[in-house]
Parts: sequence; C-alpha cells; structure tokens
Amino acid sequence: MIGIEQVAGYVPVRRVSNLARCEQAGKTREFIEEKIGFCAVARRAENEETSDLCVKAFERLREKATIQVDRIDCVVVCTQNPDGRGLPHTSAVVHAKLGLSEDVAAFDISLGCSGYVFGLSVIQSFMRENSLRCGLLFTADPYSRILDPEDYDTELLFGDAASVTLVGGAPRFRMLGSRFASNGTLRHAIEVSLETGKLSMEGYNVFKFTMTAVPRQITACLRDNGLTMNDIDLFLFHQGSKFIVDNLARKLGIPPEKAPFMASETGNTVSSTIPLMLEGHLESAERRILISGFGVGLSWGTSVLERT
Repeated sequence: MIGIEQVAGYVPVRRVSNLARCEQAGKTREFIEEKIGFCAVARRAENEETSDLCVKAFERLREKATIQVDRIDCVVVCTQNPDGRGLPHTSAVVHAKLGLSEDVAAFDISLGCSGYVFGLSVIQSFMRENSLRCGLLFTADPYSRILDPEDYDTELLFGDAASVTLVGGAPRFRMLGSRFASNGTLRHAIEVSLETGKLSMEGYNVFKFTMTAVPRQITACLRDNGLTMNDIDLFLFHQGSKFIVDNLARKLGIPPEKAPFMASETGNTVSSTIPLMLEGHLESAERRILISGFGVGLSWGTSVLERT
C-alpha cells in the first residue's frame, strides 16, 4: 500500500501585516479579519528560490522522520513559479541540492490551488506503476514573484510557503477515490498578464465557481466512496480566503469546527495550504479527512484520506 507517511511544511519567518496597511489598501480592519481573513502574509527572503523553499521543507521533514536519502526514488515538485525561467525543471534543482542519486525520477507539475490533490494522485500512481518505494511530493509556489505591489486585490491574499509529503509503503493515510475537473474557458479568472508579468484575478468569478462547481464535486466524491458528510471527521479546504472557506462550509452544511480556516498568519499559499493544515493532523484522532483544492485553471480536485 502506498500512501502518506509524513508531512512537513516551511513558512518563511518574514511577515507583511495586512492590518498595518489596511488604510493604505482602502480596506477596513473588519474586511481584513472577517472577509479575506489574512491578517498577515508570509514572504520569502529576497534570495530564496522556489527550490530553496523545498529544501527547507525537507530539512523539517528530516526532523520528524528517519529518511534514508539513498532510498528516495521519486521527487515531484508542484509549482507554477519555478526557479529562474523554469528551465531546467525545479525538481532537477531540488534533486541536486538534496544530493540524491541518479536512480530518481524527478519531474514538475504545473498546477496551482488544486495541485496538492492532483499531485498526491500523480505521485502515488507513478510509484505504484513503477514499483517505487520512497517518494517526495513538494509544493512551493511563491506568488510574491508575480504580485503587483499596488494591486491590493491580490497583494493582500497570497503568501509564500512550501511543503513536502513523504509517500511510501508504511502510510498513516491512504487516498481513497478522488474527483478531478477543469474549465479552461475560465482560465482568465486567475492569470498572469503577458504585458506586465503580474497576477490578476477576477474575485467574483472565482467565488461563484467555488460556490457551485466545488460543492458538486465534493458531494460526488463522497458518493463515489460510499460516504456521507457525517462520515468525514475533518474537511481541509484550500484556504482561498476566510470568506470562501466559511461560505463553502455553510453551503455544504458542515459545522465550522470541522472546516477550519487556518491561514490568518500566512495568507493563501496556493498548493501548500492543504498540506500545511494536514501536517498538524497526522497525529490526531481523525479517521477520515476530505481534502479539496480549487483555483487556477480553473482546476479543482477532491479526495478522501483514510487513516490506515
């Protein structure tokens, strides 16, 4: 059985306070705290590359788990903001920085907010198909590289972070049936401008999509697995904003305590939001955790994790 053995996250120390700049941004304190929910956003150091964030997440992983580096045979990096100009692929850079052997499959996945759910399925399927034993799934998407500092519709939302998930044959959680979907006709809702190289987002369209397509997928995923809402102990939704998480839980009839918002001091860390939350629940009592990521693409994916 292949599944999740351990998870470790890395969040840079530096923070930018949204509360301190709410007046400058033309927002109220209530808007910051209750709507977007991000009182501060994490920011990488000026010289930190995407691969550096991955390496620091791996260092934290080694503090939590005994890892024989020579047994690692698969490295996947999920990012849309790779090192340099994206060539070579960031997983090759991570491979070199970790000093891994040549007998390692290393490749990138270009996905945003849905990336962790997609990435878990990809790496586990790849490992099973090729009889691999020890894999690392990294998420690292430092959006600070593409933010317009004067566009507070995005500047107040996104934070930098990374995670690494150890995937192997002695899992704490196994992945049950999943659902994946895409709508490229709405790709313009979250995109980088060809002219400016900066991120733009149509907040209303993203919210509308989240409140319609995502609940349908979650309901279908539960049905596929023969489960109901009551069979799930914890719902880990992508932390797009507090408003989105709260309204998604309300739409699905989930008690707030079972669908937490946990990103008030980090911001929306894109593909890292779900694993950063999951890290804190590997040792807890939840038997089944539903994870759902949604955003850039538009792309969305949902799965159920079951404790082994």
